[in-house]
Amino acid sequence: MLAVAAVAYGRWLVVARRRGASWPWWRTTAFVAALALFAVLQFGIVGQDDRVLRWAFVLRLAVLFFAVPAFAAAAGPLALLRTGGPTRLAGTADAVLRSRPARVLGNAIVAPLVALVVFGVLLTPVAAVLRQSLLGTEAVTVVVPVLGFALLAPLSEVGVLHSSAFATAEFLLAFVELVLDAVPAVVLRVTDHVLDGAGRVALHVPWAPSPLRDQHLAGDLLWFIAEVADVPVLIALFVRWQRSDRREARALDDLTDEQVAALTREHLQRRS
Repeated sequence: MLAVAAVAYGRWLVVARRRGASWPWWRTTAFVAALALFAVLQFGIVGQDDRVLRWAFVLRLAVLFFAVPAFAAAAGPLALLRTGGPTRLAGTADAVLRSRPARVLGNAIVAPLVALVVFGVLLTPVAAVLRQSLLGTEAVTVVVPVLGFALLAPLSEVGVLHSSAFATAEFLLAFVELVLDAVPAVVLRVTDHVLDGAGRVALHVPWAPSPLRDQHLAGDLLWFIAEVADVPVLIALFVRWQRSDRREARALDDLTDEQVAALTREHLQRRS
């Protein structure tokens, strides 16, 4: 995954510059940060011990869902694809972005529910199955960052336009996510029994925590990461609301007095 992403992004960047297009340096830096963070999660202590430590599994899950997709979305791979990628692939990406599932996922109304479902799994025995099986850990590695990117990518797309009323609703509902994200974390932290039903797994280090302490550490990490990760989302939604409001204001300013009067009469007739 690291090699494919690096080669594809680098190739599109080279082609875009050959075509005379400029590309912000901070977007490339964000992409490198996404790859570096993904590599640390896979090859560091978190990736090595996530099958035996709950806090390592939860940390990897949360960072793959929040941080890695955030850096990847900030890198603007879809915009770079349109500039320096194959035309057919760019058209396919645009079609996917305009599809109904992408539009549903790319708003702050659905994102809190998706996050709640993803982290709600940690409160069930399914978490132990995912954590202790090779197939489960590999599925988390592939599916979770892709899902997180699907939620965040529309926020980074300038061409995705919504009305200012819809953008305002998104911005307000994003505050609900601050509460919903914390629910599984709080349950993990305050519960006095092991929720996933798995007992102690042998880890030959002196600092290995007990299963219950391990669960409490997982709740602490999830609570912190989930709340911090909502801040850039709120900023992105606020910027999109500003763009929508500015665009609608500009459209009204371009109307003549007769057109404004006609729109006013039409509005009053519908109300009556």
